[in-house]
Amino acid sequence: MEFHSQSEPLPNIPDDITVPQFIFDYEHKPRPKRTSGVPWLIQDETGRKIHEKELRDRTHGLANALRIKYGIGENDVVLLFSRNHVGELGSEFYMRRAYAYGNTSQDYPVAIWAVHRLGGVISGANPDFMSNELLYQLQETKASVMIVHPDSLPIALQAAQQAGLPSERVVLFNTKTITKEMYNSHETVGSLLEFGLRNKTNYVERRLKPGEGKTKLAFYSFSSGTTGRPKAVAIPHFALIANVIQIAAHNKVNQNYCAWEDQRFRPGDVAIGVLPLYHIYGLVINLHFILFCGMSLVVVPKFNFVEMLRSIVRHRISHLLLVPPQVVLLCKHPAVKDYDLRSCIRLLMSGAAPLSHELNQQLFDMFPDAHIGQAYGMTETCTATTMWSIKSKRGVSGSSGILLPGTVARVVKPDGKLAGYDEAGELIIKTPSVALGYSNNAQATKETFLDGWVKTGDEVKIGKDGEVVVLDRLKEIMKVRGFQVAPAELEGCILDHPDVSDACVVGVPDDYSGEIPLAFIVLSAAASARAGNNKEKLEAIKASVKKASYDHCQSAFVLHVADNKVNYKHLAGGVEIISAIPTSPSGKLLRRVLRDQAKEMRKVKPKL
Repeated sequence: MEFHSQSEPLPNIPDDITVPQFIFDYEHKPRPKRTSGVPWLIQDETGRKIHEKELRDRTHGLANALRIKYGIGENDVVLLFSRNHVGELGSEFYMRRAYAYGNTSQDYPVAIWAVHRLGGVISGANPDFMSNELLYQLQETKASVMIVHPDSLPIALQAAQQAGLPSERVVLFNTKTITKEMYNSHETVGSLLEFGLRNKTNYVERRLKPGEGKTKLAFYSFSSGTTGRPKAVAIPHFALIANVIQIAAHNKVNQNYCAWEDQRFRPGDVAIGVLPLYHIYGLVINLHFILFCGMSLVVVPKFNFVEMLRSIVRHRISHLLLVPPQVVLLCKHPAVKDYDLRSCIRLLMSGAAPLSHELNQQLFDMFPDAHIGQAYGMTETCTATTMWSIKSKRGVSGSSGILLPGTVARVVKPDGKLAGYDEAGELIIKTPSVALGYSNNAQATKETFLDGWVKTGDEVKIGKDGEVVVLDRLKEIMKVRGFQVAPAELEGCILDHPDVSDACVVGVPDDYSGEIPLAFIVLSAAASARAGNNKEKLEAIKASVKKASYDHCQSAFVLHVADNKVNYKHLAGGVEIISAIPTSPSGKLLRRVLRDQAKEMRKVKPKL
């Protein structure tokens, strides 16, 4: 059977506007009027309030400069390699002396909207990437300009050189850590803003024809899909706009459906922007949806739990949009007792991975009057497809909520038949916010995107009440702290090690991270003969696999797994030596067998 949304009807979704036109100019029934004086963005550290006019000016100035100096235009890709930040307007002298005066100007949202005005495409990269990971994204997107946090400049320059991107096309966000040498060697967003605002407008804002929003690219956001290496998900303007409107309709934004004090999202409320904007959850929900609701967003550059607690109290933050590891800290960190959180927090949403029943109950006890629940989504559906029902403050424990307006689901059993109520199977979704597919990867697109439907790779069941419960991950991809990790990527890394003849990486449950990677390896004949049954030698090999790999090109032993992969990809679950990797008759790795073996070894019950 097909499961249809039990939420609100889906309002009209405009298909002829860009993301910045939607955010700055579009009036829509679910969109409330912003309360006079309420800022759009707030700098966490300084408390500086940034209003609509400043954001419009900055967006125009940066768009003008990118057009004049770099020729950014239709379908050109700009890669953002930075943490969250917002910017400051200053005098020409102040901008030119940013490195000396500690200007903390960063314009992540402004860069997005400026590139979209020119008809370009944005791709956000994790600022903790190693050079090989950034190089991969540069090559996949064919980015023509990269805007970088100064702390990440050495990595950026290394990857840019390998990708053939000239160093003069590496632009720096202005931060306190910018040096005079950096400033003299690279354009900064501050200097570009000054140039763009000073000069005559040299571009025509991109306007879309009716229906073009469904095909005009806005983002390349990276996902591993159900298997394999990260792939560039091609997201059109319409997809982000549709998801924001779906979430707004579901939550009855701008409707007097109950007493004002109990409404979920209200103009003037304050949300924390601690999720990274290069991640689809932070990009769509934490930034664009919050601004659509007339709320203020406190922009946090980098997550630090105790600092987050201070920010909640300092800014009277009412809305927390988090991922499970942050929820774990909220429930268990001893510092929580030192802060009065109940008096300001009125909504807490968790997404990116399921929460356990125990964590849900702890949240309910901690914040008895708050709206608390979960959402489910993926990059391929431009974020959320389910969210807890508006009919109750509390989401059903263990459930990811009900289908958003306009969303249809199928649950496919292992035998290929459609499941009924409370029957388990793979979730397949149809939603207005679906992506166009994977860029330059027709085979992966064909496997995941099926005539408007998206295979999620997650095992679920759906009850008569419409609640979607995620049971297990059928796809190979692990979710570590809300980030996708492809086993094949790590296996390729491990198999370069001279002591390894075969490898299989699986995710094992972890209270904090949700899952962590564990590697099963088969020793080479030489390593097996060398180590024998000597425990110390075997442990040394395991430690070296966890830490390093052999680089055949350089014929040198180089740090790889730990030092060439971003930290959430590290083998935190450890390394286990086995005699053979189990495979199917066709030669496919039987990951589920090893996952079960790993859980049994650690005596850990799988989470829902």
